Amino acid sequence: MNVGVRRMARFATATALASSLAYMLTAGGIAVAQAPAAAQNPAGAKPQAGAKPQERMVVDARELVYDKDNNTVSAVGDVQILYQGRTIEADKVVYDRASKRVIATGNARITETNGTVISGDHFNLTDDFRDGFIDSLRVVNPDKTRFTAPRGERTDGETFIFDKGIYTACEPCKDNPERPPLWQVRAARIIHKKSEQTIYYEDARLEFLGVPMAYVPYMSGPDSTVKRKSGFLSPKFLNTGALGYGVGLPYFLNLAPDYDLTITPTYLTRQGLLGQVEWRQRLVNGAYKIRATGIFQQDQTAFLATPLGAGDKEFRGSIESNGKFYLNPRWSFGWNVAMSTDRWFYKNYRITNESISSTTYLQESISTVYLNGQSETAWFDMRGYYFQPLTSTDWQKQQPVVLPVIDYDKRINKPSFLGGELTFNANVTALHRDATAYQQIPSQSAYLVTTPSYSLYDGCAVYQKSTCLVRGLAGNTARATAEVSWRRNFIDSIGQVWTPYASLRADVFSINPSTTGYANANATTIADTSDEMFGRAMPAIGLMYRYPFVAKTSWGTHIIEPVAQIIARPNETSSLRVANEDSQSLVFDDTNLFEWSSKFSGYDRLEGGTRANVGARYTGRFGTDGYANALFGQSYSIAGRNSFARGDLVNTGLDSGLDTSRSDYVARAQISPFKNFVLTGAARLNESTFEAQRIDAGATYSNSIFSATVGYGRYEPQPDLGIPRRREGLSLNGSVLVAQNWRVRAGVLFDLDKYKYDREVWRASYAAGTATIATYPNTTPFQTASTSFGVNYTDECTIFDVSYTQNYADKQVSGTNKDTRTIMFKLELKTLGQITYSQNLGGSSTGDGVSQ
Repeated sequence: MNVGVRRMARFATATALASSLAYMLTAGGIAVAQAPAAAQNPAGAKPQAGAKPQERMVVDARELVYDKDNNTVSAVGDVQILYQGRTIEADKVVYDRASKRVIATGNARITETNGTVISGDHFNLTDDFRDGFIDSLRVVNPDKTRFTAPRGERTDGETFIFDKGIYTACEPCKDNPERPPLWQVRAARIIHKKSEQTIYYEDARLEFLGVPMAYVPYMSGPDSTVKRKSGFLSPKFLNTGALGYGVGLPYFLNLAPDYDLTITPTYLTRQGLLGQVEWRQRLVNGAYKIRATGIFQQDQTAFLATPLGAGDKEFRGSIESNGKFYLNPRWSFGWNVAMSTDRWFYKNYRITNESISSTTYLQESISTVYLNGQSETAWFDMRGYYFQPLTSTDWQKQQPVVLPVIDYDKRINKPSFLGGELTFNANVTALHRDATAYQQIPSQSAYLVTTPSYSLYDGCAVYQKSTCLVRGLAGNTARATAEVSWRRNFIDSIGQVWTPYASLRADVFSINPSTTGYANANATTIADTSDEMFGRAMPAIGLMYRYPFVAKTSWGTHIIEPVAQIIARPNETSSLRVANEDSQSLVFDDTNLFEWSSKFSGYDRLEGGTRANVGARYTGRFGTDGYANALFGQSYSIAGRNSFARGDLVNTGLDSGLDTSRSDYVARAQISPFKNFVLTGAARLNESTFEAQRIDAGATYSNSIFSATVGYGRYEPQPDLGIPRRREGLSLNGSVLVAQNWRVRAGVLFDLDKYKYDREVWRASYAAGTATIATYPNTTPFQTASTSFGVNYTDECTIFDVSYTQNYADKQVSGTNKDTRTIMFKLELKTLGQITYSQNLGGSSTGDGVSQ
């Protein structure tokens, strides 16, 4: 055997003998590190002329060995070869010219152009490194997903075949790399076709910590590079008494880069096949989606009959759609629509939708269509609303159809003739309602507050102002409002800030009440049934005074700022003629104490008379992270008629703390003595006794290990508004990191006033002879309203979450007579899929339309 061996300095050898290797390789030329001219090309071999830089090969090694007998060239010692964007590293690389194969041994590794790292004990590759066999194969992708196998093969430069392969998205344990990851898929063969972006598994089993948990003869799924690909999605499971056991298997159709379709058949053992289709499309200037759901019920007896349920309906379903399109950079058009055949469908069949607003006391589906435009100084919004109630206690005929609602705001900074800021606001609202919406004001007896029955007219079969509130009139109601206002800050030589203000507002109303076809014909006692149009105008002038005092101490910086404001207006007119639709919510607190336009929440009511608002603000900074701010103030009705003492059809303003000449006091404080800890509090105090009328308080602390939140609320009765009971509650929520990646959370809500109400109910029943001493409620102030508990595990490849919630029945408040207990489970394996499941435990509650 004739073997020629040359040993030289590292770079000289790589430079000189790379030319020989280049001569043997037919795929392209070689570029090597620069060396002295005498050392270049000593063998006389010439690189291929015209080779493109990206096709040339760069070889670096401690030595090169040329074997003429075997027609091979070997690079030995810390070998590194760069070719067509790939990098191969090994202890030794041998090129066999006859077979055009490259054999790499000893710590062999290939780094692909996309960052994928392929390593093994022994590589047998083609001369372009694209195809070949690898022993003890390990593949780590840029997203940290990884494959391992005793032996693997790559063909066509893009298909990997792993014999007895393992796939996981979990990183190996740093302390013990040989320990099995949290989860992995082990299969007889794993085939990864990059061109299809698909991974195929044959005879696969899913293992957790090395323990087999599930077996699948054959399965496939997209690889981690896929954003959209046709195929089955994670199954959905559900189980309720009315539906039976159910499983849904969504199938996603990637029809085009800009649109797709998802079909989800769900088989329910008691009700049959529930079908769902969702279409999504993205256009040049926006996107939209449409989802339709429907079922022909097999067992209608599982649900109550009308009007308490949909048991008399064979077909039930819903349709939802939302979208948004940009007409140009400033204007957009969109919609969010959800409609169902009945109010119980979403709840009965566990259908979720973004347009559904749901709390303990309110459930409704809100559909809207809108046109919006905005610039740096102006804003325009036009939309319409349709409300579908989702509870048994609401009546569709009492829900308004609102079309249109138009808002326009324009701000002019520093107008040339006035300076300061000039603003213009306009609003147009029109709505229609088939039947008048009433609410009975509960009456107070010696021991018990009577709660009105849930009925279409809510205890107001005959309207009386002292016992009934009118939430909305039947018929057509419309209003147009325009307001222009100006204000400007002046700072004098000693730092006092003076802000004059002036505004003019005009409203035009059109009210056409209707009494046709429904028993609430007593609406004639509320308003004239003929068309009525009237208007009102409200000019206002005002002045605000502020004088900030700044003090610096050794422990912080403090700013104390007394504030006084006076606004003069004529009396409000037509308050009893106005159908108050958008100003029914009034909470007097620190946020609206110094409100310029009106303390009412909407446009239908307007603040009149002359009013002064006074208070003081404090702001402090302590050290690096500590801060505090506070406000305390009061409002005075000093001339004219107090609008808040004059109740409208819903008594807005009464029991608000503003309905006396001297208002209640309002206060707010926020303190953070150090990082991650915040105390907040707000209160409204009676103006003569300082008794708390409204309290909101909370404390929050959080760090990487522990977080906790405490909330407290107390609201005194507002009998004129139909709220006869004091509401008081305490919430506790927290979470703690109990181990690496493991977090436990829990929460509880206490109804601190319910025990008083339960005892009042017993006393009234005892006085009536329907209760005994044995039934006396032996309760404590800490009556639990709801509890929750959850455990979460999150790492780089897995999310596991299980939670339990229980809402306790309170028929007097929410109309439910049974506790609601729900357990939810979620398992997400990165790149592989996720499974979610929720289950209601126990019986159904009154109001969900399900037979008991």
